[in-house]
Amino acid sequence: MSDATAYQESAPETNPCTTCGACCAHFRCSFYWGEADDSPGGTVPVDLTEQITPWRRAMKGMTSKTPRCIALVGEIGREVGCGIYPVRSTVCREFPYSWQDGVHNERCDQARAAWGLPPLPSSPEHK
Repeated sequence: MSDATAYQESAPETNPCTTCGACCAHFRCSFYWGEADDSPGGTVPVDLTEQITPWRRAMKGMTSKTPRCIALVGEIGREVGCGIYPVRSTVCREFPYSWQDGVHNERCDQARAAWGLPPLPSSPEHK
């Protein structure tokens, strides 16, 4: 069983993120340095991050011209998961997929388009 499959089994079946992963290989998401586990109360493994300013960190792999988060496991657009899902940064926790809770997220659509994936459809009650 792949790491992505292990994650998928613990995620809700309705979560389209487990078959996407485009945001994790499109946007450079930076977060407050104190979220890294070398800081009291931090959870994100510091070895998987790089400092981008004195107060901000990013996941390794996210500052290149072709970004891909070091914690992303699997194949984008097919089967993916986050290798550090329970301890991921707040910027990842707070990024909703498009139409999550009935709210359109253009940035989700933008990341999907960059990988040749169609936008997520809205549910019938949101049309």
